[in-house]
Amino acid sequence: MKTGHALKEHSASIGISLRIMDAIAIVLSGLLCFWWFNNSFDLPRGYKNALLLGLLIGEVTFTSLGAYRGWRGTAFLSELKTVIIANILTFGLLIFSAFITQSSDSYSREWTFAWFSTALVLVVSARYSLRVTLGALRERGFNVRRVLIVGNGELGKQAAEKLITNPNIGLSVAGFVTEKEAKIELNLDQKINVLGEIKELEKLVIDHKIDQVWIALPMSEVKTMQNVQKALRSSSAIIRVVPDLFGFRLLNQSMTEVAGLPIINVTTSPMMEGKNRLIKSIEDKIIASIILLSISPIMFILAFLVKLTSPGPVFYKQERVSWNGKAFNMLKFRSMSVDSEKDGVKWGGAKSMSVTTIGAFLRKTSLDELPQFINVLKGDMSIVGPRPERTVFVNQFKHEIPGYMQKHMVKAGITGLAQINGWRGDTDLEKRIELDLYYIENWSVWLDIKIILLTFLKGFIDKNAA
Repeated sequence: MKTGHALKEHSASIGISLRIMDAIAIVLSGLLCFWWFNNSFDLPRGYKNALLLGLLIGEVTFTSLGAYRGWRGTAFLSELKTVIIANILTFGLLIFSAFITQSSDSYSREWTFAWFSTALVLVVSARYSLRVTLGALRERGFNVRRVLIVGNGELGKQAAEKLITNPNIGLSVAGFVTEKEAKIELNLDQKINVLGEIKELEKLVIDHKIDQVWIALPMSEVKTMQNVQKALRSSSAIIRVVPDLFGFRLLNQSMTEVAGLPIINVTTSPMMEGKNRLIKSIEDKIIASIILLSISPIMFILAFLVKLTSPGPVFYKQERVSWNGKAFNMLKFRSMSVDSEKDGVKWGGAKSMSVTTIGAFLRKTSLDELPQFINVLKGDMSIVGPRPERTVFVNQFKHEIPGYMQKHMVKAGITGLAQINGWRGDTDLEKRIELDLYYIENWSVWLDIKIILLTFLKGFIDKNAA
């Protein structure tokens, strides 16, 4: 097992390996693309400068976005998203710098686009290959961290079972520390030894070469947790607490500190972080501006048709609820007669309302939603997010559907994950909320782009549109 121990001791070199692989991928892809277009590797000065600048920008962006952090135990999809965003940002900044320095004519656009695409493929392929290799080595006992679990209750058993059934993450259960049983029986038809008591913890960590100590105890046993930390104050082993949160519905939980007090955020979102909130806001303003400029002729025509086919205003303003439960006036092209809601609003009541001649077409194609890009520019909505609901129904559903109000942690959107999957209008509301909460928990710029593209591909004609 000496080889495995050596690999474990030098696992910090994995981060260095990632940097080297990414650098090679960026340079190699640039060289290959130049050869493809010119049948030569003799790069002019402008191309060499672009390669060097790409390397420098890539180092900054990949590092800033956390592409070189430890990925042990995380899904490859998380790493993939980070790498894709870092790659897009790297080449975006490269193109921007070329524009600012007026050096964009020193290399071709075709080469730049090919370089960007090839670099992305090579970076992702290299990282995936490394992950597969490390996973295979860890399953054979190499590059493995030994974990000692304090606690033999349900929490400790679940922690052990998760580690045992996922050997590729490289965390091995060395045993338990408890005072009650000699062996712990798991649901996997396995038994794990109890190595000793808490008072022996420091010696156990040394004797069994423990890398991490996981405290898996009920929240009520604070004193025991303190004793564990006290027993290991002279040890270099990493101490981790498995929080007893199985009774909670978790939404992208995280740990933070408030006035020196450790706090577990049970419900939060990547969008709530400062830099991500800024990115989301910039994304909304840019996309909404571009779309409004592009569709302005269509909007003028639709406004004329609405006015021509029915007396009343062009726009229909309806109070909806968005971020933090705040109400706002959502804009639509009017698709019903002016007095259609004189008897009150109805959930999913499109079929029972008095729809105008042009209104039926607008609803079927979702073109009545176009004015909401104005709401986005005003800051009331986002391009992508949970669809907003009327105040009267929010007050009803928040008592009927678990987690309903959590969708208001972020701004409402014109389109969303639920909508591109066909859950809109008169459809299962609980399923829509489930998808909304998944979006909030897993938000990324890449996910927004995916939803926007799928909206254009399949979102305009919908039998449930309302």
